[in-house]
Amino acid sequence: MTDPGAAGLYIHVPFCASKCPYCDFFSIAAAGMTDAWCAAVCRELDLYRGSFPRFKTVYFGGGTPSLLSERQLGLLMERVRTSVSVVGDAECTIEVNPDDMSLEKARVLRSLGFNRLSIGVQSFDDGVLGFLQRRHTARQSLEAVEHAAAAGFENVSLDLMYGLPRQDWQADLAQALRLQPAHLSCYQLTIKPGTVFFRMQQENSLSPESEDTLEQLFLFADSFLGGAGYQHYEVSNYARDAACEARHNSRYWRHLPYLGLGPAAHSFDGHKRWWNVDSVQGYCRLLEDGAFPLADEETLSVEQLRLERLMLGLRTSRGAALADVGSDERTLAQLEREGLITVRSGRVVPTIRGMLVADRLPLLLEGHENAPA
Repeated sequence: MTDPGAAGLYIHVPFCASKCPYCDFFSIAAAGMTDAWCAAVCRELDLYRGSFPRFKTVYFGGGTPSLLSERQLGLLMERVRTSVSVVGDAECTIEVNPDDMSLEKARVLRSLGFNRLSIGVQSFDDGVLGFLQRRHTARQSLEAVEHAAAAGFENVSLDLMYGLPRQDWQADLAQALRLQPAHLSCYQLTIKPGTVFFRMQQENSLSPESEDTLEQLFLFADSFLGGAGYQHYEVSNYARDAACEARHNSRYWRHLPYLGLGPAAHSFDGHKRWWNVDSVQGYCRLLEDGAFPLADEETLSVEQLRLERLMLGLRTSRGAALADVGSDERTLAQLEREGLITVRSGRVVPTIRGMLVADRLPLLLEGHENAPA
């Protein structure tokens, strides 16, 4: 049963040893600012005392959270425990890079209260990792999973990317399955403005895969992982069983409240959304002055909330409530004939083909586009 007063807590760690050429998340290579940032996060958390009754998930994302020291992570986790109410069985996740994951580091993370690791593998091919300018090797990814298991982590998620030049996608998926992770995230390489890869594309030195090829890779992952028993519960995410679904990220897809701390972090209380300044220095300075580090905020209308629930729900195997769908019966029937949705138990659920066009599916349901042939 959904806890109406509960929220998810996200802490954005905006530091990386180096910036990956495909990444458009807010991060900087300035490790000397981590102590000031830690102090600022603690101040921000204190400002929200009492704003959310309790938290059911805690998530350290980035950036590269595993760059933080034991002392810094311990300080943050202790402040979380003392400043706000976190339920006893909360999912506590931290994103880690494989090259940061010694056995000692894994044991430290477990002792601090983390019970879920999200490991940024991306590929098990050293050539592909070189193209992505990742700092780790394929061997380090394997060792990171071994260290996690030895430290007592039973809930481990692996991040993989597809649509990469000279990648053997089947080999990457097969290697991932040999590691028997609880969860897999499979992301298509998407070239975003402002990234190094975007500039390379503009200069014609990088050519992304065709839409047809990306579609084939997506469908192959669905079939290959599904054949191994993994449930494709969100466009990019697979779980060994329902208990292994990412509880924190599922809050976003279910349109449930969450509090985001750190530069550029977003928050949502069920009606209003707000987000922080995308500057580490600006973020720290505002909190030193006792001010909320806000960049802006918006209060969502009833119609905006409905459309967001529709958009997010149609990314998942749970689908969207029929009451949130603005379609008439003829449109629903047409999309069912096209093999994009099924309607059952009062919900509109995307098929695998529907997930392929998840960004367009709400427009199709709202009658703003014609269904593909």
